[in-house]
Amino acid sequence: MTTWTADILGEDFEQRTIELGTDPDGEGEIVATLVRHAPPEGRFPAAHSAALYVHGYSDYFFQRHLAEAFAAAGHAFYALDLRKCGRSQRPGLTPHFVTDLAVYDEELGASIDIIRGELGPGPGDRIVVSAHSTGGLILPLWLDRLEQSEGGTSSRGIIGMVLNSPWFDMQGSWWLRSVGTAAIDAVGRVQPLRIAQDAKFDGYGSSLHRDRHGQWDFDTTWKPYGGYAARFGWLRAVRRGHLQLHRGLDTGVPSLILRSDRTWFSPHYQPEIDNVDCVLDVRQIAKWSGCVGNRVSVVPIEGARHDVFLSNEPALSEAMLELGVFLDWLAGREAPARPAMDGTAAAGGRETSDAPVR
Repeated sequence: MTTWTADILGEDFEQRTIELGTDPDGEGEIVATLVRHAPPEGRFPAAHSAALYVHGYSDYFFQRHLAEAFAAAGHAFYALDLRKCGRSQRPGLTPHFVTDLAVYDEELGASIDIIRGELGPGPGDRIVVSAHSTGGLILPLWLDRLEQSEGGTSSRGIIGMVLNSPWFDMQGSWWLRSVGTAAIDAVGRVQPLRIAQDAKFDGYGSSLHRDRHGQWDFDTTWKPYGGYAARFGWLRAVRRGHLQLHRGLDTGVPSLILRSDRTWFSPHYQPEIDNVDCVLDVRQIAKWSGCVGNRVSVVPIEGARHDVFLSNEPALSEAMLELGVFLDWLAGREAPARPAMDGTAAAGGRETSDAPVR
């Protein structure tokens, strides 16, 4: 399908299927789904730039308010449901399962081509890419590969990146990140579909959904309260991505990284997790943020959730304010002439001491 049709989000949103052919992991025919924000003319300022958003694991795009925030800042907004995720799920496919994060380059590249083809010169030459959690690992790895190709990221019109609680390392004990990673690699190579962790930790999902303890509405078949089971082949791909990031990337563009100021893990709902990251260790995000390369601003948001754009107030407003400041800065900044800035530059700017991590 190559045309836009009505999306599940209803008014102001449309979707388009991206055919990807046969799954390299052997599960049949696969697709990705590009969603666009299509409000009535005049409701938002005319677009001077564009934005592409990528979700995380056990997730899909449903954040209408985020699309509207980008639109208010003058960005034509698009979001991508990756293969086997959300709108792109199909019978017989294992949700979110891949054995190599680089396969996502296909739908990411196709989405950029569609956006640039629709918007033309101007907005199509000024694209901000944004991602959450696992998407926040997938995206900089993709940009690093683009930057190494002829023309780099600037040749694709990409001018900046926003990462929302990116998954930069394996949370948990040092053993899991060392001996455990070797075990994941071994099992994932020979038994990729074997379950490494059951989908039983429902605290975070329950804290978000309006039918439980939160205020947000989403399809729990595409974003279950407990997420989807993590399989060894997928986890192996993630760990390989972590190690690549730790060696240092060059995304070719300036970045904003938003995260919570605290971590507090709980497998099931407790009120304490309403204002912390209960999924990732924020110290790891702080530690590895400089590895994405180029100019990086890291902003801890007091009281934010794992998805900072699904936080309670006042954290949500603070996250939106920081996003707006960064987008305004990008809008007023002329595209840098190549060659790009040194990709080994460390994080700078706003990172400060935080409240103790619990």
